[in-house]
Amino acid sequence: MPCTVKKTFLAAREANCHLLVQLKGNQAGLLAKAKMIAAHTAPLAHHETLDANRRARHERRRTEVFDAVPQLGKSQWHGLVTRLIRVTRTTLSRRAKDGMWGRREEVSFYLCSAAISAEAAAEAIRGHWGIENRNHYVRDVAMLEDACRIRANPGIFARARSFALNILRANGENNIADALWRNALDINRVLDYRFN
Repeated sequence: MPCTVKKTFLAAREANCHLLVQLKGNQAGLLAKAKMIAAHTAPLAHHETLDANRRARHERRRTEVFDAVPQLGKSQWHGLVTRLIRVTRTTLSRRAKDGMWGRREEVSFYLCSAAISAEAAAEAIRGHWGIENRNHYVRDVAMLEDACRIRANPGIFARARSFALNILRANGENNIADALWRNALDINRVLDYRFN
């Protein structure tokens, strides 16, 4: 795991805060250890949720919490990581072409510095995706942030996008791409916005 993540765990501990992070493929050694812990250890607790028939999808999420201290407590992560979390998502999606259901399964691993319950872990992880969908995705797709080629002071333009997104949200706009399109067609819509 990159040293910046370990520094983040250390900073969280110094600030008396807790941290929950997802393990990715670029953390191969730690991810392999997490998979081994989950395969050979019984979970402390688990929690299941089901999103039924939302956008022609059924998604079942099983969140399992494992004690990470016996395995990771003897390493450089001693005192930093308390729990390992495995989330298994089984998704059934209806294919438009033939109306049949396709099945997909994804497994994600997370590290947490707190002794968190399975239900609280499931809510925190799911809540993160709400931020991803309402903020990062909108910035990338509707505001074309990833396509931006500004190299000198890109932070200024990122803040301008944040201001614009905040103004749109404060004025009750839910579909940002549609609001941007309608605002481009009629400047009076923009002038009618409240900026406080």
